[in-house]
Amino acid sequence: MATKIRLQRHGKKGKPFYYIVVADARAPRDGRFIERLGSYNPNTNPATIDINFEKTLDWVNDGAQPTDTCRAILSYKGVLYKKHLQGGLKKGALTEEQVETKFQEWLDQKDGKITGKKTGLVSAKDEARKAALVAEAAKKEARAAAIVAKNTPPVVEAPAAEEEAAAEGEAAE
Repeated sequence: MATKIRLQRHGKKGKPFYYIVVADARAPRDGRFIERLGSYNPNTNPATIDINFEKTLDWVNDGAQPTDTCRAILSYKGVLYKKHLQGGLKKGALTEEQVETKFQEWLDQKDGKITGKKTGLVSAKDEARKAALVAEAAKKEARAAAIVAKNTPPVVEAPAAEEEAAAEGEAAE
């Protein structure tokens, strides 16, 4: 029986939520499955992925073929890298300690990237909020100035011109 690791869609229209399952290749997408390995929520930023690492690694080692999207998810979580390192261990190219240290270094690097992205998103959101407040304050000041200009009576320049003409006439006499 050919098994696939694939996504099973749930959620409402426009808000998908997926279960990562192992299913017979002939079963329908949302139909019967053998085992549920985890979940994938693409609606959050970054996407939320929860998988049972050990079960997934066992299925991949037993020959279950992931679909393209599941392959990307498993690669992101490190399942395929761990399988690769275990292949090196079987061939004798690596020791168990080397496999664990390499995988732990990879996990630490990956966690650094994820936290960097999360902090970048939070700081960008804060900067956008601050810029919106500054723009709102400038718009409020412009609106207040327009109201003041509208409500103040216009300054009459004509009497001042008459006084200047009278003053020039007196000076000429």
